[in-house]
Amino acid sequence: MQRNIVVENLQSLAVIDRKVEIVERKGLGHPDSVADGLAESVSRALSRYYKSHYGTILHHNTDETQVVGGQAAPKFGGGNVLDPIYILLVGRATTKVNNNGHEERIPYRTIALSAARDYLKKNFRNLNVEEDVIIDVKIGQGSQDLRAVYDPSKLLANDTSFGVGFAPFTETEKLVYETEKYINGYLRERYPEIGEDVKVMGMRQDDVINLTIAQAFVDKYIPDKSHYMNIKEELKEKLLDNAAKFTDKKVNIQINTADIPDSDVFYLTVTGLSFENGDDGSVGRGNRVNGLITPYRPMSMEAAAGKNPVTHVGKLYNILSFRIADNIYKEAENDIKEVHVRIVSQIGRRIDDPHVANIQVIPAEGVDIRKYERTFKEIADKHLSSITKLQDEIMEDKINVF
Repeated sequence: MQRNIVVENLQSLAVIDRKVEIVERKGLGHPDSVADGLAESVSRALSRYYKSHYGTILHHNTDETQVVGGQAAPKFGGGNVLDPIYILLVGRATTKVNNNGHEERIPYRTIALSAARDYLKKNFRNLNVEEDVIIDVKIGQGSQDLRAVYDPSKLLANDTSFGVGFAPFTETEKLVYETEKYINGYLRERYPEIGEDVKVMGMRQDDVINLTIAQAFVDKYIPDKSHYMNIKEELKEKLLDNAAKFTDKKVNIQINTADIPDSDVFYLTVTGLSFENGDDGSVGRGNRVNGLITPYRPMSMEAAAGKNPVTHVGKLYNILSFRIADNIYKEAENDIKEVHVRIVSQIGRRIDDPHVANIQVIPAEGVDIRKYERTFKEIADKHLSSITKLQDEIMEDKINVF
């Protein structure tokens, strides 16, 4: 197969050479991340059911999940959830099949509901899923034209869309990503006061990185104002120590800058999640498939979470673009500063044969990128030819999409 792969020299200033850089990560418990996680968990549950019962993943997309915040009354020592969180699982799925001449209905609503409840219970330890959450399933049969073009054996794209990736991560990007993972990993296991809802905003100006962190705290583990302030300061010190693993630049950290201690205003929650009290979430409004929001980089607005892992390029091309970019950078690390990859499809065209795969490279000073053109094309070609392997990795939970 002769794929349309174009390599070009990009005349641009690399992000690492710019005076200002902004990077954001919405953590595991941010309402938008919760929506992504629920949509993806439902898609994977449906995929596994389809595969185990019918030998193939049938048509579905569950990428329109909405999280509607409830009402809560947090207070030092422990408050209450007053009105439950409402979660709407929306999308399209194969709801019935013809099995040897008999119509067989698929329990897709039960599968979706079970997957959503399991995801919430697994990830949010202070959320009472049975009492404080209402989950509504409004998943229906897909449109006839999209179901017609969907054939796993033919690998035809079921959308005209594109994926975008880049490499390498800057120090700021690494720091923002690893800071949230550290909070929702090591620190959360050791400090029950820490909730899962975290947002990290990184701003680098010259050689100084400023991290602004919104961190939900769980009220029942915090008896008073003094304890809150002490935990916040201890968290800051831990994060500064951890930051030294990822950068030699000066790092400033501020946590919960909206706190007003003299007026008893603090970021307290009952569940460790801001959606308990009016904060809403939607699929696709958070992190891209690399786990970050990067306004100084090329980005796709495509919502990857919940899209089927077989032929939906909105998911597959975004994952693949980052892999190709990373592979290219590692191949010529000393000669390039930055690489961008964009892949665009046409609905009904094979996913391993995109309309174009565009590789843009910012070379190091004095480097003629033309000497790498063949190598870069071969790298992209290899990834595209094995795109179907992504399906298994997604099903085996080896790939995160937010």
